[in-house]
Amino acid sequence: MSKILLAVILMAIVTYIPRALPITVMTRKIESPFIKSFLFYIPYAVLGAMTFPAILFSTSSTLFSVVGLVAGLFMAYREQGLFKVAMGTVLIVYICELLFHGI
Repeated sequence: MSKILLAVILMAIVTYIPRALPITVMTRKIESPFIKSFLFYIPYAVLGAMTFPAILFSTSSTLFSVVGLVAGLFMAYREQGLFKVAMGTVLIVYICELLFHGI
């Protein structure tokens, strides 16, 4: 039990440091436009890196995943809302699975 507790405490410390370190180190406002834009796009890049593999391997066929990805990108490019993009993509992949599952 003590090893489990030690592991939990160490994991808590390791995950807390990246969250608390910027607050304690950065004492003045960031002026560099490059750093500001870099920090602005980090969440989107990390989210994309985490979800992209799941998109490709979440269906029975990678082809259906790519069709859903392209449909979602198209709907997002046409400035549809998040709900419409998500539901439209799921619906398109579902229809592809129903119609072309044997291919």
